[in-house]
Amino acid sequence: MKVHLLWKKEEIDDLQLKGDKIAVVFDVLLATSTIATCLAYGAKQVTPVLNEKEALKEAEAIKKDDVCLVGERDGITIKGFLDPVPLFLKNHIAGKKVVLSTTNGTVAIRKAASAKKVYMASLLNGEAVARRLIERYDNESIVVVCSGSNNSFCIEDFYGAGYFIDQLVSAYSHEQVDLTDSAMAAKLFYENLSDQAENVLQNSHVGKMMAEYGVENEVEFVSRKGILSVVPRLFDGKTIVAED
Repeated sequence: MKVHLLWKKEEIDDLQLKGDKIAVVFDVLLATSTIATCLAYGAKQVTPVLNEKEALKEAEAIKKDDVCLVGERDGITIKGFLDPVPLFLKNHIAGKKVVLSTTNGTVAIRKAASAKKVYMASLLNGEAVARRLIERYDNESIVVVCSGSNNSFCIEDFYGAGYFIDQLVSAYSHEQVDLTDSAMAAKLFYENLSDQAENVLQNSHVGKMMAEYGVENEVEFVSRKGILSVVPRLFDGKTIVAED
């Protein structure tokens, strides 16, 4: 297995991902954590969109009682949408088709759609996604995508990616996993702070912003490692469901 890491979504290159690459997207604060939680708590599907306009168009094609519009732009909840934070959404999404618009995470997922397969991972479900890749893609090339924020590196995505890569390496002998320098850097970063997940997230730029908005409890929740067994995967380049 070969593993490479992209520091931010703006580094995604269609030609690099096309063909046999497996993409794993991280937006720990918060899109991929939100997606994992929605599917784990009964959402039928999640449709990642690029902006509010596209979200409203997608929602029009779904029966009103079945759709749940969720989204933010630059950290502010979109008017008429639900706040895209996991603990809040847990009680609103059972049986619903979620349309999710975020500034970074859903954009990263859409940009990665040219890969052979696209998975969403976070601290919550990183272990489950790692196990799935080990089971099904033993000899494949994995590209771990850190979403970042507005063309900037995000430490929480790097930490989550390091956790995921550490899970992969732990399942093999070191000789069986070929890590690029960026993937190795994430793994080493995680190893040095493996018991500091909540602290890393709280002290990130986005974590501090969430504290200002009074949702520190959401940061605490998404810092929990391996508590969800759901494996979200993008199908047809458009819709995320829990892979069986």
